[in-house]
Amino acid sequence: MVRNTHAGHAGRRVRVIGGVGALAIALTLAGCGSSGGSSVGSYGFPQVTQDDKAAITVWVDSDRSGAADAFKKANPGVKLNVVTYDGSSNGSNSFRTKIQLFDRAGSGWPDVVFSTQNNDAAWASQKSNGKQAFAAVLNGGLVPKTTLDNFTQGSLAPCTVEGKVYCLRNDLAQAVLWYNKSLLDKFGYSVPTTWEEYQALGEKVAKEHPGYIVGTVGDAWTPEVFFWGSKCQANDITGPKSVTVNTDSTECKRAASMLDVLIKNGTTPNVSVFTPEFVKKYSDKVLLMPGPAWYAGAIFNNPQSLNVPKGQLGVAAPPAWQGDSAVTGNVGGGTWFVSSHSKNLKAAEKFVEFVTTADDYQVNVAPGYPAYASAADKWIKKQESSGYYATDLQALIKAGSQIWSGWGSGVFSQEAIWAKTITPAIAGGKNLVDLLPEWETAIKNQAQVNGYTVK
Repeated sequence: MVRNTHAGHAGRRVRVIGGVGALAIALTLAGCGSSGGSSVGSYGFPQVTQDDKAAITVWVDSDRSGAADAFKKANPGVKLNVVTYDGSSNGSNSFRTKIQLFDRAGSGWPDVVFSTQNNDAAWASQKSNGKQAFAAVLNGGLVPKTTLDNFTQGSLAPCTVEGKVYCLRNDLAQAVLWYNKSLLDKFGYSVPTTWEEYQALGEKVAKEHPGYIVGTVGDAWTPEVFFWGSKCQANDITGPKSVTVNTDSTECKRAASMLDVLIKNGTTPNVSVFTPEFVKKYSDKVLLMPGPAWYAGAIFNNPQSLNVPKGQLGVAAPPAWQGDSAVTGNVGGGTWFVSSHSKNLKAAEKFVEFVTTADDYQVNVAPGYPAYASAADKWIKKQESSGYYATDLQALIKAGSQIWSGWGSGVFSQEAIWAKTITPAIAGGKNLVDLLPEWETAIKNQAQVNGYTVK
C-alpha cells in the first residue's frame, strides 16, 4: 500500500527540511601520484584517485534498509557498509551537521547518503568554508543521461542547482485529492474538479452533514498542499542564494480565503492528522482530504489511524482553480546523494541508480510512489491489483507531472516557518488572509538569516 516514506512523519509537526578554484588546484598538485590524491575528474568535480574494489559506505534511514538489502542481493560482488541514521527527519538536520564535521576533519565522508529532505541539494551543492561541495555532480557523465531523462518530468528539480543535478529522487509525494467514495455516494455528492467546487462542497457538508470534514490545516505541510497548489509565490527559489517571496497575490489570497471559510465552518479543522484527537474525532468522518500520495497508507489504510475499510478509498487528480491550469504541491519524497569524495564512484553510482530505478526495489519493495517513471507505472499496477482501492490510481500518475515549479527547495524550512508563525495564529482565531503579510515577513526573515537575497 502507499504509505509515508519519510521516517518520522507520523510523529512530527515540523520537518526541516561551483568552480574549484585555487583549493582544487592545490589538492591536485599535492595528490599527484598518491592513492589519496585529488584531481579534477571528467564528471565536473574534483575527485580522489579511484579504487573500483573499495567498499562503499551507505547511509540509510530505517525505511530504506530494504533498498540496501535489495542491492546486496542483486550485486553480491560490491562491498557495502550500511549505516542506519535518522535520515534528517523531524528537523534534525543530521545529514548536514555530520558532513560539516567531516569537512572540518578532512575525512570520514560516506559514499552514498539517503535523506528524507528535498532541500539538501541547496547546501550539499555548495562549498562549505572553502571546502569542496559534498554532493557529486550527477549529470556530468556519472549517471547516464538516459537514466536521468526517464525520471518523472520535474521530479529532479529539487536536486538541480544552476543546471547541475546533485541527487536522485527516491519517491514523489505529489498532492492529490483523496476521498471516501462510499460516503460521497451515500450523500449524493460528486468529486470536485475545481477548488471553487471543493469550497462549495465544504460549505454544503457543514450544513447538511456537520461533523464531517473535507481536509485539515493542522500540519506544517499545509502550505505545500493548498498554497503550492494555488501557485502562491511564497517560496520561489531563483538561485543558490536568492528567493522571491510575494504572498500579496491573487494566487495566495484565493487559497487563504477558501481555507478561512472552511476552517470557520469546521470542515477543515486545525488538527494534525497524526494526533489521537484526529483519529478519535474524525474516524468515519473524512469525506475528502487533499494531501500527498503517502496519505493512503499513513492515514487511510493504517490500523493505527483511520483504518478505512477495503473498497472505500478513492483518489482524484488535484483540483484546478477556475480558469487556470491544474498544478499541485509535493510533501516529501526522499533523495539519494553520491559523495564527491568517494574513492569508488563507480560502485556509488551503481547503488543510487539501482535503488531509484530497479524493479527489484522500487516496484517490489519500496513503499512510496517511485520518482522513476517506468517503475512508477509498474508500482501503480501492483497497488491497483491489491483490490484495496475503490478507484484506479491513475490520478497519482497525472499529479506526478503536475508539481508546480514555482515553489523551490531552499535551505530553510517552509514547514518550520508555518508551524511557528501561522498554526498558532489559526488556533487563536485569526484569518489566513489577514496573516499573509505576517507569513511573508517570517519567510523573508528566515531566508535572510540563511544568507539569501530576498526579492
